[in-house]
Amino acid sequence: MISYQVQAFSQPLQAIEHAAPEPQGDECLLNVVAAGVCHTDIHTWHGWYDLGNGNRLSMQERGINLPLTLGHEIVGQVIKAPIGSRLQAGRNYLVYPWIGCGQCKTCRRGDDQLCPTPRFLGIFRPGGYADHVLVPHEKYLIDIGNLPPAQAAPYACSGLTTFSAIRKINPRVLHEETIVVVGAGGLGLMAVSLLKALGAPRIIVLETHPERRQAAEHAGAFQALDPARPDLADAVRTLAGGGVWAVIDCVGSDQTVQQALDLLIKGGQLILVGLFGGAITLPVPLAPIRAISLQGSYVGRLDELQALMDLVKSGAVAPIPVTCCPLHHAPRALKNLEDGNVTGRTVLQP
Repeated sequence: MISYQVQAFSQPLQAIEHAAPEPQGDECLLNVVAAGVCHTDIHTWHGWYDLGNGNRLSMQERGINLPLTLGHEIVGQVIKAPIGSRLQAGRNYLVYPWIGCGQCKTCRRGDDQLCPTPRFLGIFRPGGYADHVLVPHEKYLIDIGNLPPAQAAPYACSGLTTFSAIRKINPRVLHEETIVVVGAGGLGLMAVSLLKALGAPRIIVLETHPERRQAAEHAGAFQALDPARPDLADAVRTLAGGGVWAVIDCVGSDQTVQQALDLLIKGGQLILVGLFGGAITLPVPLAPIRAISLQGSYVGRLDELQALMDLVKSGAVAPIPVTCCPLHHAPRALKNLEDGNVTGRTVLQP
């Protein structure tokens, strides 16, 4: 098999030819048919997250070892599965990649994505930048029906991340108020699409790139604004009919977080999913006085991905733009995303 691996942090991905893994016990071996290229792949490739003030979170400190095959947005067809498996040959399955140890208290509650000893595909274990991938158990495979694999793959991360974030918004706020989405990359466009499907009456997107602002409005945003405009706060509050009740920050920089906090009305909520990096200073008394909340939301649960895919297969969710390219373009696709040259999602097709 061929896989594209990080052999050294920040160095170009290397194409490695090696034997396909042999599944053991409950494991399933899949032929990869689509693998999304995500911003998390860039952080993993470089080997760190920016914590602000010159500090970094090292991937090695998180237990990530090289070499590593990237890719956690995976659709594949089963080649080998345990005897008695429910899986059907020739069908396409979306892989839930946020796999925990399966034994700890967190995993037993269904929060595998928060497991302290994770086995995430494409981060801690070999992922989808390859022609084959090994999945620990068939329960992590979701039938995508008749969806095109390239359309389905991003739901494993950008879709699940934003779906889980949206579910953390008070339902009355979601259905009565304007929701602000920061960023119109793969996450932001997915957030707009899912907010529309889940009944949000009005969505405002903040995005620096003109082409992505246009894509956000095409996806259903009421208006997409440049966050650099000097009258941004007044413009957003006017469009929202006052202060903002809920913001989903799909960028996650110190600047976007501060801007989002400043927009919130008393009792408002910021849900942070972006990992761009940085640090902020929050005056402590103002948090209770304004009754605002800042909640981190990290990808999502297996049952949330199952619920999301039921929604997607019903036809209620408009697809985001997808650009497909062959597997051997993986290094170029990763660099294009880092350079900001992607609208929507790039999907590799082995």
